[in-house]
Amino acid sequence: MNESELGEGRMVFGKRSRTRDTARAGATRTAEAARGATSRFIDAADGAAPAPGVRGAWAEGFGLLATRSLQIIIVLILTAGIIWGLRALTTVVIPILLALIFASTFAPVMAWLRRRRVPDALATVIVLLGILLLLSGVGWLIVWAVRDQWDELSSQAQDGFFQVVDWVQTLPFAPDAAQIAEWQDRAVEWTTEFLTSAQFGSGALAGVGIVANFVTGLVLMIVVLFFFLKDGPRIWHFLLRPFRGHHLARAERAGKKTVETLGSYVRGTASVAAVDAIGIGIGLAILQVPLALPLSVLVFMLSFIPLVGATVAGILAALVALVTHGLWSAVIVVGIVVLVNQLEGNLLQPVLMGRALKLHALVILLSLTIGTVLAGILGAVLAVPIAAVAWGIVKVWDGPDTAARWARPHPWELEEA
Repeated sequence: MNESELGEGRMVFGKRSRTRDTARAGATRTAEAARGATSRFIDAADGAAPAPGVRGAWAEGFGLLATRSLQIIIVLILTAGIIWGLRALTTVVIPILLALIFASTFAPVMAWLRRRRVPDALATVIVLLGILLLLSGVGWLIVWAVRDQWDELSSQAQDGFFQVVDWVQTLPFAPDAAQIAEWQDRAVEWTTEFLTSAQFGSGALAGVGIVANFVTGLVLMIVVLFFFLKDGPRIWHFLLRPFRGHHLARAERAGKKTVETLGSYVRGTASVAAVDAIGIGIGLAILQVPLALPLSVLVFMLSFIPLVGATVAGILAALVALVTHGLWSAVIVVGIVVLVNQLEGNLLQPVLMGRALKLHALVILLSLTIGTVLAGILGAVLAVPIAAVAWGIVKVWDGPDTAARWARPHPWELEEA
């Protein structure tokens, strides 16, 4: 056999060999497929399903619950961290918030001065001096009125206290004079021990620290307010630089809504508080209750705390009337406070503040509680405007007049409205 025949034979052999290997591999795959089908048929007959993979386990009910729970835990941890950081930096955060509120409140005045081509620095100085003069004037009125009527009020308060003591002694279970004298001696002794104790010294040092923090925060607020009034638009444009596209449009809407909401809220609340103070002050003046002017100013200031501020101020006014003029005068003061509060809630707030800033009473109550727990009285003052700003941002999240998807009302709600 020559080489050509050998090559031909090898080729034929090669073809035959490859054909035999291909047939053997096909038979193996067919057998494996048959065994897999048989196994599946047996599992189906026994009612057993194939075991799900890891991804399938997370897609089931408990997997989704675990995923959502983990997401909620992460959000709560981040929220707690942010709150802890803000509380640790209250000396910086609160002055910035107050400066932002004041700047938003007087933004229309700054815009009016800029339209009159007043330089930014001069307009800022004018507005800042106006704010300082307004606050100083209110403080001077309170100090002047209290100092002018303090002697009369203290003597009337002492008379009222002795009248209450005489009335208590007429009760069948009233303590006798010896017990009252013993209680007075114990009170004097406790006061003396407290004033000479280390606790009083530490408290005095803490008070000095609080005063120092207050002065530092006040100076910082004035400086930040100056720059917010003068360079507010440029500062805001600088903060918007990282955003692009629809994120930039959303951030612009949020910033504009924040300034509008804060300004409208403070101006509307101040108008309502002024009407409350004037109404209650006129009633106190007609009844000739001492400290009518300071009580009116107190009503104005406490009215910035919704729901509870005006009520607390009314209680204080009624107590002063009770001590100085008796029970019926206090009852009349309570009636005046209730009448003014009804006028405020049903007429003044809807007209002066509008429905856009109206929050549900439950939201206001929860905001006041959270703000008071986190930052005391100042937190109670700032809680409601912050809640109003948050709701305002939600209402323009997807467009100028389009709220976030989850906050949009259902069609049946619009029909009922």
